[in-house]
Amino acid sequence: MDRYYISVRFENNNKSYYFSCDTNALSVDDNVIVETTIGKEIGRVAVGPKLMSGLNFDKEIKPILRRAVKSDLVLKEENKKLADEAAGIFTTESEKLNLNMRLISAEYTLDRAKILFTYSSDDRIDFRELLKILASQLHCRIELKQITSRERAQLIGGIGVCGLPLCCTTFFTTFEGISLNRAKNQMLAINIPKLSGQCGKLLCCLKYEDDQYTELKKQFPPLNSTINYMGEDYKITGINLFTKVLKIENKENVNFINISDLGPKNKQIEKKVFQTPKQDTNKNNNAPKNVQNNNVNKQNNNNKQQNNNNNKPVNQANNKQNNQPNKNNNKQNIQNNNQNKQNNQNSNQNRPNKNKQHFNKNKNKVNNNQNNQKQPEKNDNAKK
Repeated sequence: MDRYYISVRFENNNKSYYFSCDTNALSVDDNVIVETTIGKEIGRVAVGPKLMSGLNFDKEIKPILRRAVKSDLVLKEENKKLADEAAGIFTTESEKLNLNMRLISAEYTLDRAKILFTYSSDDRIDFRELLKILASQLHCRIELKQITSRERAQLIGGIGVCGLPLCCTTFFTTFEGISLNRAKNQMLAINIPKLSGQCGKLLCCLKYEDDQYTELKKQFPPLNSTINYMGEDYKITGINLFTKVLKIENKENVNFINISDLGPKNKQIEKKVFQTPKQDTNKNNNAPKNVQNNNVNKQNNNNKQQNNNNNKPVNQANNKQNNQPNKNNNKQNIQNNNQNKQNNQNSNQNRPNKNKQHFNKNKNKVNNNQNNQKQPEKNDNAKK
């Protein structure tokens, strides 16, 4: 029995998903019930049945459960109304908890066993308390999904600066990183507001022509390079990839020339423009010699250092021998100084004795003088 696969899309999502089926009776825009990672959902057939043998897909493909009937569609509409009420509860409770969460959508599964809240936020949110409150009021499984600004623009939709619906809402299925280097490669003015889309990020369409610009630039000399034109040196200040015109200027003139004017007719200009400057061969040839000379100088320095290291013990021994007599002389001088100090101390001790003797002599003289004065008085008395 042949197996088929179909492409199914879901509401508010332009991405298609593959599902298998046993019949080819399904047609485009038919409603089918399938099992997804969220739960049971109703989807719409985007591409009719095709043989499974012609599909090059490595992942497992789940089968559809059945074709949707009228009661399933009625239940889907009821679920939308309940989801709007749940969205109001979500917004109210998140504001009470001061959580910076912008609700994008709320969606019940077909059997109402689970509800999915999709929100966007610039920060990481701790919503554990919010989950407890929602579970007590909704009485079902709750899943909160945070999305990026690009995914938010994809869900909401809008009109781009080109006047057409956003690419992410029409044919984009995955998002690639867009860097500012793409704008520089296409020589666009670096004006972030003009280069940003509805999501606030760089425009996804910057990648459409990036490879073509890279290929076309290979035919032109680089900007700010110098060329010789009509016997004068000019600096390239601008290029136009579509008209193939170069803007060249010097101190006296400004000219606009076609790239064909720098073609094979003037080989000198062609080489100067298109070939990269050659490296100095003399420097390259002298490089090994310089390396060899450096190695020789290093070897000589090592030898000098080794000789100095070898001579250190001999010099140290000689210095010790020369310093030994000096040490002995220093010791002798120290001994002599000590002896002189001792003599000075002894002399200082003898000085008080000399002073005492001199004092005694003076005292004796005084006594003798007194006695001599007394003797005349005695004599006088005796005469009387």
